[in-house]
Amino acid sequence: MMKSPTILAVGGAYVERRGQVSGAFVPAASNPGTMREEVGGAVFNALRCAVRRGVSGSLLSVRGGDVLADTLSRAIAAAGIADLSVVFLDRTTPSNTVLIDGDGALIAGLADMALYDLALAKQIRRAKVREAIGTADAVLCDANLPPTALERLVALAVGKPVFVLAVSPDKAARLTPVLGSFAMVFMDRREAIAPVGIDAAEQDVIDCLRRAGLKGGVVTADDGPVLGFDEADAFSILPPKKVADGAADALAGATVAALLRGLTLRTALRDGVAAAMLAVESATFTSAIFAEALAFVPEARDLA
Repeated sequence: MMKSPTILAVGGAYVERRGQVSGAFVPAASNPGTMREEVGGAVFNALRCAVRRGVSGSLLSVRGGDVLADTLSRAIAAAGIADLSVVFLDRTTPSNTVLIDGDGALIAGLADMALYDLALAKQIRRAKVREAIGTADAVLCDANLPPTALERLVALAVGKPVFVLAVSPDKAARLTPVLGSFAMVFMDRREAIAPVGIDAAEQDVIDCLRRAGLKGGVVTADDGPVLGFDEADAFSILPPKKVADGAADALAGATVAALLRGLTLRTALRDGVAAAMLAVESATFTSAIFAEALAFVPEARDLA
């Protein structure tokens, strides 16, 4: 039996709260609506998706000594992921709270992520983490890591592919000093512009990223095509459905899992796009969505 690929993931695993206003948003007022809470974080979401596709995964993150930490711990265990995270009893577990309008557009967000900047770089020095990097086939991280942590991680992972999720335009800029050390960065168009520091036209984004030293990348763009490139190829895929916020993490996880199985980026990214379609919020998941994913990538039946 072929050994399952192993991934060490490092970065954000936190509680996501999403509040949606019913009707028109009224500033400086109490707006009726709904609030949903779930465990998320770019690297956790991506790793969970990869593990569902046969990858063996472990996670290094940090959390506080509160009730939210227990919620995270249970979610990581339920996902079949080995937890290497560290708990700081005197700190608050990171969280991300967003408020959206009735159409799903962002009104405001509050990211309580200070613990990552404070603690993640030191955790990468741990012997247990160095051992996990040494035995992993690949490293997956996100830009919640501060620059010093990113530099330490790529130095320890020399000779292994390092895959990165950009997270946000502000945090994507952290990747610039070590951009050439990554096997692939997953980003949206705004995040793709940040590391190269220019407002490139869509056709120029890949060229700009390559000139900046990036070996491979995947760029999503609202309703537009998903762009993919590595050292051998550059192409675009037009998904039947928009790759929505949150689904991009699933796209990254499924793509990485397929690459570690030896598939080409073009084929792996089609798996990723199908996974993104299947990662539509469970409340809105329908058989029609599954049928579209199955038509787009026949193997989607095995990816659900």
